[in-house]
Amino acid sequence: MTAKTTSTILILGAGKSTTYLIDYLADSCAKKDRKLILADLDIELAKSKLKGKPSTEARSLDIDSEKDRLALIEVAELVISMLPASMHPIVAKDCLMLGKHFFSASYESAELQMLKPEIEAKGLLFLNECGLDPGIDHMSAMKIIHEAQSKEEEILSFKSYCGGLLSPTSEDNPWKYKFTWNPRNVVLAGKGTSQYIEKGDMKFVPYHQVFKRTETIHFDGLGDFDGYPNRDSLSYRKVYGLERIQTMLRGTLRRAGYCKAWDVFVQLGLTDDSFQLELPIESTLKQFLNSFLPYNEILTVEEKLAEAIPDMDFPTFEKIQWLGFFGNRKLPKTTGSPAQLLQAILEEDWKLYPEDKDMIVMQHLFEIQTKEGFRKINSSLVCFGEDATYTAMAKTVGLPLAIAVDLFLDQKIKATGLLTPVIPQIYEPILAKLEEFGIRFIEKTEF
Repeated sequence: MTAKTTSTILILGAGKSTTYLIDYLADSCAKKDRKLILADLDIELAKSKLKGKPSTEARSLDIDSEKDRLALIEVAELVISMLPASMHPIVAKDCLMLGKHFFSASYESAELQMLKPEIEAKGLLFLNECGLDPGIDHMSAMKIIHEAQSKEEEILSFKSYCGGLLSPTSEDNPWKYKFTWNPRNVVLAGKGTSQYIEKGDMKFVPYHQVFKRTETIHFDGLGDFDGYPNRDSLSYRKVYGLERIQTMLRGTLRRAGYCKAWDVFVQLGLTDDSFQLELPIESTLKQFLNSFLPYNEILTVEEKLAEAIPDMDFPTFEKIQWLGFFGNRKLPKTTGSPAQLLQAILEEDWKLYPEDKDMIVMQHLFEIQTKEGFRKINSSLVCFGEDATYTAMAKTVGLPLAIAVDLFLDQKIKATGLLTPVIPQIYEPILAKLEEFGIRFIEKTEF
């Protein structure tokens, strides 16, 4: 077993979004007499991510083995979980038991909130939601909110949108989209009822309406995007200290036209994950689509689809056609839920190639009542990836977390407890450091 030190960082998981996180912390360890352990089920993947850098070590880990997990956590001062979100509470409980600090880029779950009193009692820092969304969105928004509140200004409206998309140079399909994040999350996006408040009216948007209720969001130099509401915007009134705000909406961005085409799959049931299909092994995409359309021995699949989706336009039809749903392309997977079969199709067509570059877009829209009058703020972030490994997604998810860890170990963040990065002590130095990496917001103010 590795000898215990007071400056060992443990990262659990070496997936796509860890590239910048690992590089940043590995470099800091070499300079600051720290050690970095990267543990993954695939030790070869972990080794490749570390690149043989000094003060680093790759370890194999079966996360389901409590013994192995505890042995690894025991030697660390601080643990970063880059595992699937469902695993965070397990790791967090281990960290709490062993007296270790815990960091993640994922949402603060109800299970973690139950640990809050014990975390505080032990003087530990459990920092969550310190990635992109959640993460940079919180930090950049709170900077504007706190500035307004310090001037006794009233924030009337706050809308925030974020999307992981393709750089314009890689938009080589009609959807202008490829997977830069977990494909399953993309296919199941919008599930559940979205909740927000608009000019004092509570709004609830069921799944079958989510991709119809879009707002056009514009970025200078990039054009228009579809913004659709996320599941729960209402709880963020408390998070941001805006309990009396009249408009609060958090949403996701896709290229203009994407949502209308995606809604075809939603309306037909191709994104349903609640039941299993067993289709003939030689089934085609056309047959898969047809199985969700009404029976008609006269009409073609294309004609039946047009009847089933009366508002279908040519750009939408083109997107469905491009995926191969009107030809004889074989289904890559014939057993599973409709959503799993659709995911298997899209993983072939929306695959990110080595030369592809992704793009992160985020925009905050504020309406503020000031002493001088009404003010609008448009704060926009655009970040481009370098290639399919050093992606904008990995950069904007991994760097805030890495910087937070580095600042904490340098004792420049002294806060403890169960926290998200919504306090100045955390967000101010992280945002300042992110600017050095080109992650900066452009603000436009209109009176």
